Amino acid sequence: MADVIDMAEYGEGFRDDPHPVYAHLRELGPVHRVRLPPPESYDTWLVVGYEEARAALADPRLAKDVAGLDVRPREEEVIGKHLLTADPPQHTRLRSLVTRAFTARRVEALRPRIQAITDELLDAMLPLGRADLVESFSYPLPITVICELLGVPEMDRAAFREMSNEFVAPTSEDGFVRSVDRLAAYLTDLIEDKRGAGPADDLLGALIRTTAEDGDRLSPQELRGMAFLLLIAGHETTVNLITNSVHTLLRHPAQLAEVRADPGLVDAVVEETLRYEGPVENATFRYAAEPLEIGGTAVARGEPVLIGLAAADRDTTRYPAADRFDLHRDTQGHLAFGHGIHFCVGAPLARMEARTALRTLLRRAPGLALDGPPGEWLPGMLIRGTRTLPVRW
Repeated sequence: MADVIDMAEYGEGFRDDPHPVYAHLRELGPVHRVRLPPPESYDTWLVVGYEEARAALADPRLAKDVAGLDVRPREEEVIGKHLLTADPPQHTRLRSLVTRAFTARRVEALRPRIQAITDELLDAMLPLGRADLVESFSYPLPITVICELLGVPEMDRAAFREMSNEFVAPTSEDGFVRSVDRLAAYLTDLIEDKRGAGPADDLLGALIRTTAEDGDRLSPQELRGMAFLLLIAGHETTVNLITNSVHTLLRHPAQLAEVRADPGLVDAVVEETLRYEGPVENATFRYAAEPLEIGGTAVARGEPVLIGLAAADRDTTRYPAADRFDLHRDTQGHLAFGHGIHFCVGAPLARMEARTALRTLLRRAPGLALDGPPGEWLPGMLIRGTRTLPVRW
């Protein structure tokens, strides 16, 4: 058995800036046995090399469905099956049903509404002269978009934020368990309300009605699982993509000046932020369905594997001078949205929201600057972002 590296020993510095730690681990090898910091505090394999991570993300021997592996995450027990807990052929079936409702046309049709929400938020924020960007802009934009898309009542969004935050960045094991239970109960009620209200022109209503050519449709448990995935992944990642893009750009004045001179570089800002400081630090767990090797390291059947997206995207063998934020870099192949069959179905929506947010913010707040240090970085090793980002203009 390989020596276990206790990630907690790196202290708060690892939470604030994990990249030097990942660089050190890459120097030692592409795959390591680690113990996660609290509240998780259990052992897993961690993949930190780019080529190894890319291969692992597409390796069918690394299962999402843990049936038969003596592993049963509480999330799946309570919430239900969804795209990130299923393998083919079930994953293929679920994704085909979801993509019928989550089409490119539906996403493109959201563009005017995304712009309108962006402008409304800035209309309220800009007269203040200073604000917490997360509270006033980065959070309300994607949560409004995804809740409108799925048909979540506006009155429920504050409570949903609390549940969602505790799920993706748990402050304790008990808090995580409570958040899962509350999310499951909330989504069950929401779906039942949708069924009782009749046809609705929103994504959740479409998922309820969607039927494949062979008559297949999502079960109640699968509906709950898919609603959970789309709501959580549909806003938490985008909140931090917007915040990290602004934060990173404001810490690089030369690049900020370039973007102000050429707003066409906004797309490059978003892509380089995805690589340099993406909102998902590590992919959700996979489990070895059979004994295998990753980067020359033996992984036993049933063992968990954590694939480091942030670590891989700073691998200098793939991206020279990877610790430099460079708007002119070729970012092709970055792993911020994953790779393979589990590539993020919401990537086009996240890109559209981030580009719209950044382009409009920079145009309407030409004096935008940091107004003090950011808040604490989120706990855990899933989501990468700060709780607050004070700015002025």
